[in-house]
Amino acid sequence: MALTDMPLDDLRAYRPAIAEPEDFDSFWSKTLATARDAAAGPAEYRLVEDSPLTTVDVFDVRFPGWGGQPVAAWLLLPRGASGPLPAVVSYIGYSGGRGLYHENLLWSAAGYAHLIVDSRGQGHDTPDPDPMPGPQYVGGFMTRGVEDPEHYYYRRLMTDCVRAVEVLREHPAVDPARVVVAGASQGGGLALSVASLAKDAVAAALIDVPFLCHFRRGADSADTGPYPELATYLSVHKRIDPDLVFSTLNYFDGVHFAPRATAPALFSVGLMDPICPPSTVYAAYNRYAGEKDIRVWQFGDHGGGRGSQPYEQLLWLRERGLAPA
Repeated sequence: MALTDMPLDDLRAYRPAIAEPEDFDSFWSKTLATARDAAAGPAEYRLVEDSPLTTVDVFDVRFPGWGGQPVAAWLLLPRGASGPLPAVVSYIGYSGGRGLYHENLLWSAAGYAHLIVDSRGQGHDTPDPDPMPGPQYVGGFMTRGVEDPEHYYYRRLMTDCVRAVEVLREHPAVDPARVVVAGASQGGGLALSVASLAKDAVAAALIDVPFLCHFRRGADSADTGPYPELATYLSVHKRIDPDLVFSTLNYFDGVHFAPRATAPALFSVGLMDPICPPSTVYAAYNRYAGEKDIRVWQFGDHGGGRGSQPYEQLLWLRERGLAPA
């Protein structure tokens, strides 16, 4: 693995000009209002009674997301803790889902309520039934409906992620003023989008090696991971105008969400990351409007700081009064 992107000083100054859709705010306002109107009822929480865990209560959750469609999640609550608790909402990396509840015990062990959100179509428990017009590249999710922002896959997924925060804030065990969004890679990009779209509901954001930032740079420079799906799609479907594709992606780019997010945020970046090139991370980080800091892992690949980053996050949240009592 080699340092293949810009020098760190250049990254810190990197602010590329990326066209922002004139109707960006109205597009998302309409999208979220439509999802809220479609919600047929509250979230459902079913206690997993046969869980072998002795320090955590586990709930199998279904909440209404895009189009009122049920989205799966796990809610982990520290057993015996007195609420209301600060909470972490975790979003998942590309091609993954909520997984098994015992795989994600860090935040509940630290005393937080922890909601782990399934990714529609990627996880096992949340289908993505919406039709996607136009040609589809079967290699992944990047190009599903990419010719039209109304039908693009990430419109649905980002909406689910906002709804997760809105729903969790209503849970009696959760302090609605201390909800943190978190994720790495795709999950980091989703956390960034939610910090913008639900900024009045988010107390802090933990944004690790984020994907979904500066799509054009990613498509031009990443040699592995999801971004090359865009290049493959455009090379196969030669009649499709690349400008049309990237104009759609502009509605979902972390570069445009970042100036609208005001919650304190802790980012991370791996300077040897071949999947989310550091320049794509800094393109969003440098525009972030709220209090911000970034952990730079000079020899980190797409794993960033790996096990060291959560420790940094726990300390950072404590410094901002967002740790459990």
